[in-house]
Amino acid sequence: MRKLSPLSKLYLAIVFIILYAPIFYLIFYSFNSGGTMSDFESFTLEHYQAVFEDSRLIVILINTVLVALLSGLIATILGTFGAIGIVSLKNKKMRSTFLSLNNVLIVSPDVVIGASFLILFTMIGVQLGFTSVLISHIAFSVPIVVLMVLPKLLEMNTSLIDAAQDLGATKRDVMTRVILPYIKPGIFAGFFMALTYSLDDFAVTFFVTGNGFSTLSIEIYSMARTGITLTINAISGIIFIATVLIVIGYYFVTKRSKSSRSVEVQQ
Repeated sequence: MRKLSPLSKLYLAIVFIILYAPIFYLIFYSFNSGGTMSDFESFTLEHYQAVFEDSRLIVILINTVLVALLSGLIATILGTFGAIGIVSLKNKKMRSTFLSLNNVLIVSPDVVIGASFLILFTMIGVQLGFTSVLISHIAFSVPIVVLMVLPKLLEMNTSLIDAAQDLGATKRDVMTRVILPYIKPGIFAGFFMALTYSLDDFAVTFFVTGNGFSTLSIEIYSMARTGITLTINAISGIIFIATVLIVIGYYFVTKRSKSSRSVEVQQ
């Protein structure tokens, strides 16, 4: 890999400082005992303590994580088989049409998706709450998973499948022992992307959440409307750290997967 020039490194450093400065500024003042974001008086953990002592916030945090995990898991399954289905289409025009439809869902504004689901759920009589939020999160996560899995499928050598079939493998064996292990990094990438999108989403959730059910993004918005408190900083800090841990987990899973593949190739 070509080394970056000092100017390129300086440019990257400036870009990352601009991107991360607001987040670190927010987290820095989450430890302020002064209660404002203007003067830092002394270090304290009282705002984090307030978050963990608020049982309502804990329930909302559990709801958020539960929706993210379930929607990420279901979207990963649907998206993986959707990507396999698109790649297996022999008609190029039809394949291109499905890919375009998938991309349209990705670039569609969240407001449009949220309003559409709200109208749909109202028409068919689905009560707004956990179910409506979960279905909506699955819906906008599936196209992301498809995009993560597709590159691995396209780079896969089809002679592997032919060789497995020649050796007597059934369709199930080909799927479970050839295709899925090969595209595993793409599946993990899709799952983690769906997870973070669900944790982060505000616009779609705002439309489809009902009374008695809320997620962290909605709760932070409600708290900010009544006045900025450093509890919001503490919640944001916790979410940021959780996101960093997810990314680190994804890094190690990907690294382990590459190492095992290298060992298999050497064998």
